Amino acid sequence: MYIQDLHTTEGQKVNLNGWVANKREGKGIVFIILRDGTGYCQCIVTAESAGEDGLATAQSLSLESSITISGLVVKDEKQIGGFELHANAVQVVGKSENYPIAKKEHGIEFLMDQRHLWLRSTRQWAIMKIRNTIIYSIHKYFQDNGFILMDSPIFTGNAVEGTSTLFETDFYGEPAYLSQSGQLYGEAMAMAMGRIYTFGPTFRAEKSKTRRHLSEFWMIEPEMAFCDIFQNMDVIEGMMHAIITDVLDKCQKELEIIGRDTTTLKSSLNKYPRITYDEAVRIIKGEQDVNGQNSIKSLEDELARVLARLIEIDADVADRTAKIAAGNMKKGEINFNQSKIDAMKQERADLEEDERNIPQWIASARNFEYGNDFGGSDETVITRLFDSPIMVYDWPHEVKAFYLNRNPEDTRFARGVDVLAPEGYGEIVGGGERETDEAALVSKINEHKLPMEAFEWYLDLRRYGSVPHSGFGLGLERMVTWVCKLKHVRESIPFPRMYGRLKP
Repeated sequence: MYIQDLHTTEGQKVNLNGWVANKREGKGIVFIILRDGTGYCQCIVTAESAGEDGLATAQSLSLESSITISGLVVKDEKQIGGFELHANAVQVVGKSENYPIAKKEHGIEFLMDQRHLWLRSTRQWAIMKIRNTIIYSIHKYFQDNGFILMDSPIFTGNAVEGTSTLFETDFYGEPAYLSQSGQLYGEAMAMAMGRIYTFGPTFRAEKSKTRRHLSEFWMIEPEMAFCDIFQNMDVIEGMMHAIITDVLDKCQKELEIIGRDTTTLKSSLNKYPRITYDEAVRIIKGEQDVNGQNSIKSLEDELARVLARLIEIDADVADRTAKIAAGNMKKGEINFNQSKIDAMKQERADLEEDERNIPQWIASARNFEYGNDFGGSDETVITRLFDSPIMVYDWPHEVKAFYLNRNPEDTRFARGVDVLAPEGYGEIVGGGERETDEAALVSKINEHKLPMEAFEWYLDLRRYGSVPHSGFGLGLERMVTWVCKLKHVRESIPFPRMYGRLKP
């Protein structure tokens, strides 16, 4: 029996297998929070129900011991999952001695070193459940809409986009590289199948430690024949809506566990604003408002609120600390005030980060040079003004990939599109309409100083029945990070690989 199925066995005796996620004791009673991967259940053990031996066994349990526990399923809506188990037998399967992750605050580096164990925590469990729902939703969306799942190679024979961000390896005595994208191969597969998508690992050798970067991550990359940039944006929006709908429908308890306010997710089921690069630049620089909001003014106002709140927190913490030190409080009052102090200290740490970042965002916005690509600060500035993802399209061709088509009405711009998530999360999708003309593509390959021989097969796609086609890439981990509102992308994947971290 799995915990997730307990609702089907009310009033029945069942056996549960799992691990001790938490335990507390009273006189003659033990409360065990059992987890089994499908959910959590409170199990109550007393001498009356489980005998003196059963109670002694329960009392001896340590955090993360694995057990088999038997008992009666009782409905209790106050408990996690809505049911609890009144145990009549407890059996130890595997002992857990000195479990390293205690019920206290740990530094992030310590937790990352213990990632193989950290995954067992309630919060990480919830994030991985949401990730699973997102993965399933992506497959379902494309399968239901006539796309064929195809696989692109991970090994590539040429450093076709430069070696600076490619991992080199040995392929039977020849140099090979781990793929940065399956997109070029996806174009070939789309010419055979019409509409395809790939779903696999990709690699970027960027020595970056920002909260948005991983060296190994999963990409979803659809390609569609007979599709222009605007139809491409329709597909992106449809996919995003499908993902968010499924998460809201299927992951309510997981969203509650991680404390995710779903207001923005719900508003992200609306139609997404589509703005050109030109418009986006004006918004970033404060030259164009969005629904009465100005990027620079809103940042200045936010900084003022942050500074005021920091003063409030310092005063409140000092007051509560002094009252505790006075020694006139009961234990319950001390615990309550200490809990408040701890929460405010965490809030203060977050606000201090805002105090550091906001002036940088303001300076970056004011000094943004037209023609540049957007950096993380620029994406943060513009997305703060919207309550849903936005689509920025028609970028200066110099900052976009060589294979993107030009806007036929203004060839200064490439028909690329970036989808920027709200709440400061920035780019999660990048794509566009592909160049179909062989001569134009040859010119772009030469312009980017790429090895022509590596692209002969790619040029064949233009020689033999070229058609308008488009596609995009969704970064799975960036999607999970935004949906869960995580501070860092490292929590969005079971075992993150990034600059400076290869283990565990």
